[in-house]
Amino acid sequence: MKTLKDIKVGDSATVTKLNGQGAVRRRIMDMGITKGVKIDVCKVAPLGDPLEIKVRGYQLSLRKADAEMIEVE
Repeated sequence: MKTLKDIKVGDSATVTKLNGQGAVRRRIMDMGITKGVKIDVCKVAPLGDPLEIKVRGYQLSLRKADAEMIEVE
């Protein structure tokens, strides 16, 4: 199982599954991160948290804890 937080800067991945429950899962889906969408990792903050990703044509900052809930391939 590979998660979004394991992807290196400059690489891209496709979402295969969203883990998590309730409001957290809904918030991730509301940001446009759904099964089958392509995500590019643009930057990582100096201390490693948050990640900056590009999804559906816009930039998004995501905490590592939320990135762990997103399985990718």
